[in-house]
Amino acid sequence: MGIIKNFEGLISNGLTDGDKRARAICLNVLKRTLEEINPINMIKSSVKRNGSILNIGSLTLNLDDFKRIYLVGFGKASHLMALAIEQLIGDRISRGFINVLKGVEFKSLTGRVEFIEASHPIPDFSGQRGAEEIMRIVSEASEHDLVICLISGGGSAMTPMPADGISLEEKQQVTQLLLKSGANINEFNAVRKHISAFKGGLLAKYAYPARVLSLIISDVVGDRLDVISSGPTSPDTSTFQDVYHVLIKYNLWGRIPESVRRRIEAGLKGEVEETPKPGDKIFEKVHNFIVGSNRLACKIAVKTANELGLNSAILSSVVEGEARHVGTVYGGILVEEALENNPIDKPATIIAGGETTVTVKGSGIGGRNQELILSASMKIQGLENVAIASIGTDGVDGLTDAAGAIADGKTVQRTIEANLDPKEYLDNNDSYRFFKKLGDLIFTGPTGVNLMDITIMVALK
Repeated sequence: MGIIKNFEGLISNGLTDGDKRARAICLNVLKRTLEEINPINMIKSSVKRNGSILNIGSLTLNLDDFKRIYLVGFGKASHLMALAIEQLIGDRISRGFINVLKGVEFKSLTGRVEFIEASHPIPDFSGQRGAEEIMRIVSEASEHDLVICLISGGGSAMTPMPADGISLEEKQQVTQLLLKSGANINEFNAVRKHISAFKGGLLAKYAYPARVLSLIISDVVGDRLDVISSGPTSPDTSTFQDVYHVLIKYNLWGRIPESVRRRIEAGLKGEVEETPKPGDKIFEKVHNFIVGSNRLACKIAVKTANELGLNSAILSSVVEGEARHVGTVYGGILVEEALENNPIDKPATIIAGGETTVTVKGSGIGGRNQELILSASMKIQGLENVAIASIGTDGVDGLTDAAGAIADGKTVQRTIEANLDPKEYLDNNDSYRFFKKLGDLIFTGPTGVNLMDITIMVALK
């Protein structure tokens, strides 16, 4: 898990020894960070069992108090999270069902946890069948039962359960429009919650009056419970009015399917019930715990860089904005570091995390990390002994098979020799083809976890 498949090739693309060293440090920090943010480790460091007693943070549960224990889960890390729970309390699980990312391997240790493969980021019928099965299971739970819910990044797309009157195809259309709009994850999920029968606290509503324990790996900036996987076990603070404003803001109101528009209009008039809000009794027996986040990944990256002998610092773990603009800012920071030995002494590694967005205006192929690095490469043009790399920790950047990309101060020089115009590729949102021609795409394959994005900036003496 977390291995960079083309590690050596990416290093060899550096034109000088200094560039190669900087690239190697970037890649080593990313590699070791991915290896350590294993969902099994995150679950086991947060959940402790002593006999029949389960401790999670300040919460203590006696497993003997429950007649049945159900396990459900969804998201890119669900298969590994489920294995961790089976290792901890497999003898107590009555039944389980999880939606796993299409293509990953899962085999229940107890034989009591079933699964179905679901697609991401565009939802599919398989994911819908899994969401419906999860709802059937939690609906069986009584006040004497415990439902353990495993939630991780990608869970929203992987559990499509459209609200009445909306088809999966129509929900897919809305998803595709939002993906290209530049909407951030909070805005994206506000829309998804209000056209779903699963999200926005509705899973907790189905499970009531059972006790619900949700273990959550966050993939959103700020770790907001109502946004992670569209908050299926959390009170929803967004409204139909918010959804309407998002769709107007990104000029999507006239482009969404008629059925979706009718539902939102009905919600605005109070004819469709809002998602469950804070204070609703259905949340009285719900316990939501975040066991992993981007901040954790950034801390691991800093620790790794320190062990490699570099000075290191976290710039921020809550970065948002247009990928190309953030890339320009990161490039500027790297210029300052390389030329002025600031903000920290060289050799330096500066870590940043969060999740940017891309407003697609061109016809190219790419992802937010690739676009960020393409933009940064123009800013750091001509620098010596520097490198910058950025990846999605899930191993998938946008609708591509790459996790991200890497660049150094000679990247633009190499593009000139290859007759490539970086600005032209950036304007066409074609970062994937740009870096593919240079051999600087980073490939990891699905990592089994999603803690948003991480960027490594390195400047050597």
